[in-house]
Amino acid sequence: MTVPFLDLKAINLSQGAELEAAFQRVLNSGWYILGQEVANFEQRFAAYCGAAQGIGVANGLDAIMLVLKASGIGPGDEVIVPSNTFIATWLAVSQCGATPVPVEPVEATYNLDPARVAAAITPRTKAIVPVHLYGQPADMDPLLALAEQHGLLVLEDAAQAHGARYRGRRTGSLGQAAAFSFYPGKNLGALGDAGGITTSDAALAERIRTYRNYGSQQKYHNLVQGFNSRLDEMQAAFLNVKLEALDAGNAQRRAIAARYTELLAGSGLLLPHVPDWAEPVWHLYVVRHPQRDALAAKLAEQGIGTIVHYPIAPHMQQAYAALGFQEGDFPIAEAIHREVLSLPIGPHMTLAQADQVAAAVRAALAAL
Repeated sequence: MTVPFLDLKAINLSQGAELEAAFQRVLNSGWYILGQEVANFEQRFAAYCGAAQGIGVANGLDAIMLVLKASGIGPGDEVIVPSNTFIATWLAVSQCGATPVPVEPVEATYNLDPARVAAAITPRTKAIVPVHLYGQPADMDPLLALAEQHGLLVLEDAAQAHGARYRGRRTGSLGQAAAFSFYPGKNLGALGDAGGITTSDAALAERIRTYRNYGSQQKYHNLVQGFNSRLDEMQAAFLNVKLEALDAGNAQRRAIAARYTELLAGSGLLLPHVPDWAEPVWHLYVVRHPQRDALAAKLAEQGIGTIVHYPIAPHMQQAYAALGFQEGDFPIAEAIHREVLSLPIGPHMTLAQADQVAAAVRAALAAL
């Protein structure tokens, strides 16, 4: 029996009746942009995260970019980003005209290393963007202390961490603002592209709302050169439905991750490390092996779906060739991107399927 990496159809059909009712509600409302569905979701998701304000936007990349723009970050400024992350984190910085400054992670957790961040701060640094990679919170307190010392913005990239906790506090309430993606495959996923921002800074929230809507607070009156980046009513209605299932889905992901960790101990794989202050939501369960590609191929032969998150570090992408980085400049990120493999995990995966995956992994490793 095959085990898909993630069964989006099953996830959404499990709430099919509610999603269809949400569709009909929006269709019949006659209001499709920045209406009550968006307002309800913004309020509910902000409260879920422990933040005062929520702003729905078009996608996760825009969420990061809009916070930076609304914070006055632009050409000549530097923004510290992880050397190992999905490229959207870097792209958002570049779209503001600022320069992404990559910093290596703590290798055990894959998240930003505060000591290396401290060494990377210059007079041009304006912000730190820690990514809660794979659904595990970054070590925020040292980063927040650095930011306070140097007068920097801390913007959480929480695109993979809906509901995760750091020292008991949910992501989305840890920095001055947080950016979320609601891409369909996320722990809280829409049925299309969608994104959101949480913050407890009312003035910042007002500026973000202005930027997301053509730079306008009043129709046809434009205060700044803004963007068209609005969460639409339909996706907000779907997200209002799916928010109800987020905690249960995260609990199942934790159960799958615990089973993997138990069954794959001593297998020769490098398994995820969870500090005692972190409560991950296991958007991904990522293992490492020096023969990653061969392992993935053997698992595919057994019907096990895997994905590499991510095969190329941002500094080695053609898109950032102009920054002049060379292979070897960020050896931890490069090693991670060569060796990581994501195993199947999701809210509708069963423990029996996790057992099947673990057995297939051990068989594949034995055959390498």
